[in-house]
Amino acid sequence: MTPLDLSSVQAFLLVAELQNFTRAAEASGTTQAAVSMKLQRLEAALGKRLVERSPRAVRLTGDGVAFREHARALMEAHDRALSGTQAVRQQLTLGISDHAAGPELVAIMQQLATLAPSLTIAVTVGFSSEMLRMFDAGKLDAVIVRQEAGRRGGEKLADDDFGWFASPSLVRYPGAPLRLATLAPPCGVRALATHALDKAGIKWTEAFSGGGMVAVAAAAQAGLGVAPLARRIAPPGVVDVGAAYRLPKLGSSKVMLHSKVSDAVKLAALRTIAAAFRKVALAA
Repeated sequence: MTPLDLSSVQAFLLVAELQNFTRAAEASGTTQAAVSMKLQRLEAALGKRLVERSPRAVRLTGDGVAFREHARALMEAHDRALSGTQAVRQQLTLGISDHAAGPELVAIMQQLATLAPSLTIAVTVGFSSEMLRMFDAGKLDAVIVRQEAGRRGGEKLADDDFGWFASPSLVRYPGAPLRLATLAPPCGVRALATHALDKAGIKWTEAFSGGGMVAVAAAAQAGLGVAPLARRIAPPGVVDVGAAYRLPKLGSSKVMLHSKVSDAVKLAALRTIAAAFRKVALAA
């Protein structure tokens, strides 16, 4: 019986979680060809086909689904063997901008729970400027934020287009100020939106302010006001009313990853985060 290569098992887990060879290669810091070769080597050792490949999708076979649980247990046992009877838990401190956090978070946390069981993830969510200050002060290992003017470096994760989102039930009365639902200052997206309205000569009033993006999204869904949001994170049940209300275009911005991480385990986790973020952002 051929012994299993642990790097091939790890490559299989990445492919299984990300469902994409390119993203798995990004997460493991290698090439797509290398990931494919490791998977072929694993399938040869097991004598089973684990993955069905097609131009559009990667899916686990029945044998692949069954082997996934064994693969997870094997990698957890490997981590325990290296560190003693108990796995040594490291902590990755990650800051995420309110307006950058979206549906990626669920997928990211699910994948990290599988691929980095010995790593504790401490996430702080807030304004991009606040996250960058904490990062610069050494309080965060890495941040996912909106690109700020004059800030260099970082890795681009996504390009986000903005729109004006509201419930279809929201009624705008002629001559009345536009009712806004936004985060409180110093939110950069709020500043972008209010500046665009002022420049266009459109009167506005705050119908809802603060409370985090979950609350802002809820306010928009409930018909309290119009929320300036990236299309990627707009919640279900809202529509872009920009054209109907003749509101100015808000343009787009980049979502960036800044990191000071050098530890191998944390770097692997960040590569997984970046790959998962790109996967969900491109699908949005």
